[in-house]
Amino acid sequence: MAVQTLKDLLDAGVEGRGVLVRSDLNVPLDGDTITDPGRILASAPTIEALADAGAKVVVTAHLGRPQGEPDPKFSLAPVAAKLGEVLGRNVQLAGDVVGQDALARSEGLTDGDVLLLENVRFDPRETSKDESQRQALARDLVELVGDDGAFVSDGFGVVHRAQASVYDVAKLLPHYAGGLVAAEVDVLAKLTADPERPYAVVLGGSKVSDKLAVIEALAPKVDTLVIGGGMCFTFLAAQGLPVGTSLLEESMIDTCKSLLDRFADVIHIPQDVVVADRFAADADTRTVPATDIPDGWMGLDIGPESVARFASLLSSARTVFWNGPMGVFEFAKFAAGTRGVAEAIVEATGKGAFSVVGGGDSAAAVRLLGLPEDGFSHISTGGGASLEYLEGKELPGIAVLEA
Repeated sequence: MAVQTLKDLLDAGVEGRGVLVRSDLNVPLDGDTITDPGRILASAPTIEALADAGAKVVVTAHLGRPQGEPDPKFSLAPVAAKLGEVLGRNVQLAGDVVGQDALARSEGLTDGDVLLLENVRFDPRETSKDESQRQALARDLVELVGDDGAFVSDGFGVVHRAQASVYDVAKLLPHYAGGLVAAEVDVLAKLTADPERPYAVVLGGSKVSDKLAVIEALAPKVDTLVIGGGMCFTFLAAQGLPVGTSLLEESMIDTCKSLLDRFADVIHIPQDVVVADRFAADADTRTVPATDIPDGWMGLDIGPESVARFASLLSSARTVFWNGPMGVFEFAKFAAGTRGVAEAIVEATGKGAFSVVGGGDSAAAVRLLGLPEDGFSHISTGGGASLEYLEGKELPGIAVLEA
């Protein structure tokens, strides 16, 4: 990636300078409790390096999808507390995005201080399709770090969005790729440039439509494409099989049939599934062949035969990319498929394979199921951005750093 990096900025010196950092701190919450702090932990090293070097660090980030106005349930207050705990230093939280409190706090920063702005999506200009609106917010953000400030893009999970705090602000300040963004792009480049073969991809999640572009992009390039999760039932339906009340995208059946026809030697779908009489943690369950899903039952996980078969396919892989769980892993009864496939990837990694977990629910599953994070070569922080990169799309937040 031909951009200036965090190291370049640190080498130039940041003591006494304001540095605006765009982090991805969009963590899952249960009330005020952070259920998976992975993105905070991943974002901390860049912030820490700048603060330790004497920068006045102003961090901007989003949480959830507020509708362009303040919403207490999307406040970054729990994030500020956790980030402070991880950094071992006080992290102030501004009461607004670029308003009076943010301005006053930024003016009061001393060398090494860290200020987290309130959820940037509380300001409707952040995601506006009107470029002039986004630019106005970008100018307000720049004001918080001053004319001699710098911008560090470290939120890989948002670089596929042309938003004010990701894209427009980079046009106004000297810009650098944070450690996290630089590492993510280097890893994904390995998956696209000349991956070591056999190259296996594991895709799960709920909807075929969400993964169609990446299936189309990768199927011609990989040796094995394993499909599980809710999306597998549309592929089963494309084979003319009954899927009961399982998740089904009827509009995608013909597309799935075409994919199965074109890539019959590459695409692998489940042979058996775990079905339930309802969507609940305590539902009655049974394991059935994928050809015999009973009426009134829904598939919520891949079965043990499928796990064994997928594990066998992965055992010889030298490169593995995994995005999307194999079932509803949040419920213990339907976590075995995701666990089994993940353990197979860990085993392949132990034998020398280069493995990438493509962020999102897959990364959450690794932590929730207690799997060893160091059992994978890389765990991405950006699900959507990872997929778009692999699809070959230009990511605005990366392209602007190269300008």
